[in-house]
Amino acid sequence: MINDTSSKKEFGSHEWLLLVSSVIILLIGVAFIYSARYTTESDDGFPWYQKYYVKQIIFYSMGLSAAIVINLLDYHSWARWALVGYWTSIILLLLVPVIGVSAGGAQRWIDVGFFNFQPSEVAKIAFILMLASFLSRPMEELRLVGNFWKAIGMLLLPFVLIMAEPDLGSALVLIPVGLVMMFVGGIPPRFLTRLVGGVGIVMILLLLNILFAPKSWQIALHEYQRQRLLVYFGMDFAGEGATQAEKRAAEKLQDEKSYQVRQALISVGSGGVWGTGWLEGQQTALHYLPPGAAHNDFIFSVIAEETGFVGSLTLIILYGAILFTGISIASQARDRLGKLLAVGVVTLVFSQVFINIGMNIRIMPVTGVPLPLLSYGGTSAIVSLVAIGMLHNVHLYRRVY
Repeated sequence: MINDTSSKKEFGSHEWLLLVSSVIILLIGVAFIYSARYTTESDDGFPWYQKYYVKQIIFYSMGLSAAIVINLLDYHSWARWALVGYWTSIILLLLVPVIGVSAGGAQRWIDVGFFNFQPSEVAKIAFILMLASFLSRPMEELRLVGNFWKAIGMLLLPFVLIMAEPDLGSALVLIPVGLVMMFVGGIPPRFLTRLVGGVGIVMILLLLNILFAPKSWQIALHEYQRQRLLVYFGMDFAGEGATQAEKRAAEKLQDEKSYQVRQALISVGSGGVWGTGWLEGQQTALHYLPPGAAHNDFIFSVIAEETGFVGSLTLIILYGAILFTGISIASQARDRLGKLLAVGVVTLVFSQVFINIGMNIRIMPVTGVPLPLLSYGGTSAIVSLVAIGMLHNVHLYRRVY
C-alpha cells in the first residue's frame, strides 16, 4: 500500500558521491573485463563487436539509459506498478524451465538473441519494489501475524523458483534483503527473531546432513552444490569405507573441483601491494584462472592480481561509498516507501559484494553471485544500474512541500 500525501515535489540536487563512485566502478569493469579476456580474445581472433568489453559497454549504456528514465519520475509513480512487476518476474521464472537455456549444469537464462536474459536478476528488483510497497501500509497493520506471513510468502515464491533452476546464490541474496526490509519496515522483532532462529536451526541440520550423514540418508541436492560445500569445508570427497581406487578417484575429483577457488586465491595473493600491472596478470594470461570465470564471478581476483592491495582496497572504498551513501539516502527519505526502497537496494548491493569478494578470498563458498556493476553480464549490469537509479531517485525526491 503506497501512501503519497503530496502532489508538489522538489527535484533535489544530485547525490554526486553515489554517481561518481558508480561511474568509476563501471570504468574499472570495462578495463578489467578487457584484461580478463585479453589473451583469449587475441588468440581466437574475436572481431571487435564480439569482444566482451564492447558488449559490456553496450550493457552499461542500456542500464544507464534505464536509470535515467527511472529518475524522470517520482518513485511513487513507478512503485504503483510493483504488483505487475512482481508477478511478471514470477512468470519469467516459471518460463525458465520451459524455454530456458542450460549452461554449467543449470538452467537460468532465456535466450533473447543479443544476450541470455536472466530472470532471477530482475526478480531481485521486483521483489524489493513489491515488499517496499507492501510494508508501506500503516504500522498497526504490520503487527498482524497474517501480514507477516504474507511478506514471507512474497519472499518464498521467488526464492523457491530460483532455487529450482538451480541458482543458490541469487536465491540466498533474497533472504537478507527481505529480513532487513521487514525489520526496518516495522514487522515486530519477535516475529523475525523466531523466524531467523528456526531457519538457522534448519540450515545447521542441513549442513550436518550434507557433510556427515551416510549417502543413503542425505537430502536431495545437485551434485555440484554438494561438491562446492565439501570443498569449502575441506571435507573428503571419498567418505568412510571407500576403497583405494575410490579414494584416488575422489582425490582427483576434489582437486578438479577446488582448482578454480585455489587459482582465485593465488591471484589475490600474487598481486602484493601494488599489483603486477594492467594486462600483466600471469594467472589470467596463462589461463590458470579459467577464462570462463575470470571476467564474471572472479573479476575481483583479476583486479587484485593486477592492482594489488592498493587497487583492491580502492575498489572496496568505492563500494563503501555507495553503501554508506545509500544508508544516508534511506535516513533522509521523505516517507517509509522511499526508506524501504533505499534499504532494499543497499542490502542487495552489500550482500552481493560481500558474497562475491568472500568467495574470491575463500571466506565464502562459490555460489555464482556477480560483483554488482563490475562483473560481466547483461542482465546483472543492467539491473545493478537500475538499482542505483532507484536509490538516486529516492534522494532526488526526498523533499516534499
